[in-house]
Amino acid sequence: MTKSAWIGLLGAVALAGCARTTSETAANTTPPTAPVRANPAVGGVPMPADRTIVTNTSAAPNLSTLVAAVKAAGLVETLSGPGPFTVFAPTDAAFARLAPGTVDTLLKPENKPALTKVLTYHVVPGTLSAADLTARITAGGGAATLTSVEGDPLTLTMTEGHVTITDVGGNKSYVETGDVRQSNGIVHVVNGVLVPKLG
Repeated sequence: MTKSAWIGLLGAVALAGCARTTSETAANTTPPTAPVRANPAVGGVPMPADRTIVTNTSAAPNLSTLVAAVKAAGLVETLSGPGPFTVFAPTDAAFARLAPGTVDTLLKPENKPALTKVLTYHVVPGTLSAADLTARITAGGGAATLTSVEGDPLTLTMTEGHVTITDVGGNKSYVETGDVRQSNGIVHVVNGVLVPKLG
């Protein structure tokens, strides 16, 4: 074989190798994943998904009463931990709808056990998105029951397309802003305070 023939053959082999490598790379490349939907803002403030529940809720101006209650109950460390947790977070307006003096009374040091019960009643283990909650309601024939960290049940239903949470006393709360993802769980902002059995 002449020198020019060898050069031609080597060139052909090199080109075939490049073509095979390109083809194999294309075959082994996984399709791009769908972009993660950005968190909704809460109280007009962005909620970065790489921050903890406590960090994000502390930045939301409409959750200041909840944050004060979490601090008074000594739950900052817990809700900053790995979790994961699903939190139904009442707005300041929700707390304001309680009977006059209720929040001030709960925030007193001597009422820390009752405050802790109220707050942990708004927390469910695991990460449950709005789609997860809706799926459970559908699977339950229109209602689903979640067991809170506090121990009492929460009943979920749908009202005009919104997830509705009913506490043990029959009080209803609606999800205003759902799927606020956190590094240690997920928050659903609600318009009512859920009350467990106290006493």
